[in-house]
Amino acid sequence: MKRMAGMIPLLLGITIISFGIMHLAPGEPVVTGQEFNPKVSSQDIERLRAYYGLDKPLYEQYWNWLNRLVVLDFGQSFSADGRSVLDKISERIPVTLWINVLAMMVIIAIAIPIGIASAVRRDSWFDKGMTIFVFIGFAIPSFWLGLLLMISLGANLQWLPISGLHDYNWQQMGFWQQQMDLLEHLVLPVFISAIGGLAGMSRFMRTGMLDVIRSDYITTARAMGVPEGVIRYRLALKNALLPIITLLGLSIPGLIGGSVIVEQLFSLPGMGLLFFEAVMSRDYPLVMGITVIGAVLTLLGNLIADLSYAWADPRIRHGAGS
Repeated sequence: MKRMAGMIPLLLGITIISFGIMHLAPGEPVVTGQEFNPKVSSQDIERLRAYYGLDKPLYEQYWNWLNRLVVLDFGQSFSADGRSVLDKISERIPVTLWINVLAMMVIIAIAIPIGIASAVRRDSWFDKGMTIFVFIGFAIPSFWLGLLLMISLGANLQWLPISGLHDYNWQQMGFWQQQMDLLEHLVLPVFISAIGGLAGMSRFMRTGMLDVIRSDYITTARAMGVPEGVIRYRLALKNALLPIITLLGLSIPGLIGGSVIVEQLFSLPGMGLLFFEAVMSRDYPLVMGITVIGAVLTLLGNLIADLSYAWADPRIRHGAGS
């Protein structure tokens, strides 16, 4: 409860800094794209600034925005459609969440077994091969690998679709055909989103497992004749997961920012692409709405990591209780 109460001033500070930085960027939404339009006079621009409230002092603009935020009113977008910010975000956020949740599931399902196997078979051919794989995973730019797979698997072999979420005739398909079509469209984006995290997570898991299996209590358990499988998967694994828990908690806010490249590459209507477009067009309400969601995800990620730490390490719970 103390942590949740402390999130309020922290969230307020994040919004103040974000609001100030966004308004310090050169250009305004009513000016961007209008400088070379002979039909738009300076009086027209001033009327637009007054209409959007941009003629008011910065602190007053922030106060008005904060009053709307309290009642969960993110305002109206400055774009030509003038739609509600909340409506735009609610349309885009499921795509980003699905892609990143699936990528995270792939990372966890593959990285943890690889890390454990590398630690148990330290300096073996398997461990050395995984080390090479990790360096390759870190070194390859995601956009280059995505383009390569689009050309080879999509354009040349035509095994997988390379853009969008479904085919043009998706509405005429049956239910299970629609699900299969959606999965086919998600294979490449999920793989590109997961490849970098897979390499890093497996190394963290290997390092954590190596540190734990060298501990004194593991040596004592071996001396007492405890089976090796029990030592690895019941005694050592839980403590070795502590660094992974931290990474998973801190990766939650990256769901939005890390999706920009993937969504741009595969033409996916997600939050990352929406945020990029909003920044480029100086759509202040939309930028602040996405920023607030990202800040909340960051704070929740830290809270989830702390709670998971307490579950994995009883000493943290006892320390907090005392």
